[in-house]
Amino acid sequence: MTTEVQIQPQAATTPAWAMLRTLGGIALLSGLLVALVYQFTLPIIAENQRVLTEKAVFRVLPGAVGKRDFVITPEGGLAPAETGASGDLIYGAYDADGRLLGLAITGSGPGYAGPVKVMFAYDPGCDCITGSKVLQSNETPGFGDKLDFDPDFLKNFEALDARLDAAGTALANAIVTVKHGTKSEPWQIDAITGATISSKAMGRAANSAAQRAVPAIERDLAVLTSPPSP
Repeated sequence: MTTEVQIQPQAATTPAWAMLRTLGGIALLSGLLVALVYQFTLPIIAENQRVLTEKAVFRVLPGAVGKRDFVITPEGGLAPAETGASGDLIYGAYDADGRLLGLAITGSGPGYAGPVKVMFAYDPGCDCITGSKVLQSNETPGFGDKLDFDPDFLKNFEALDARLDAAGTALANAIVTVKHGTKSEPWQIDAITGATISSKAMGRAANSAAQRAVPAIERDLAVLTSPPSP
């Protein structure tokens, strides 16, 4: 009796180069789609950021109807942002007649759950900070949100001293946060009870903003008050 042995044919295999070619094509297409989406959404993101910034400027400087953007130059002065100069931005706020009402400056400080970024209003007439608006915060709800809404805490920013030293290169007195109820100087911030870390973040943000921006503002006030180039 003869037994026949059946040999199963091996399944065809895809060459490695073909698989690599397919994977490469998919990666290339995915990268192209990501680039196209980024290019499409970039102007939308920029416009949304512009609107949010403008709202924050008008929030800390009530009465303003116009805004001009300036940069702090490497030389420590100011230049209109439209000139193409690079540097940290500050925002001039103007009334309906084009008069300068004040400047919006930004700073950040380490909080309990990450950095706290804040916009402050600076008035060259009194050499002081006159308002604040938290732009970014991950602080504990119920405590960190008091930075924007607690009326007693916000009084700290009605006339927070930001005068320069005799050389005009730094604040005469660093802005600091002190324990609640112990404020004795106009450059101090009275902390919120139970939210000391968040309050200190606010103080560090105010100090960093003022130390960076106020010397440039006071040096080049003429740039801020001159009409924009046509």
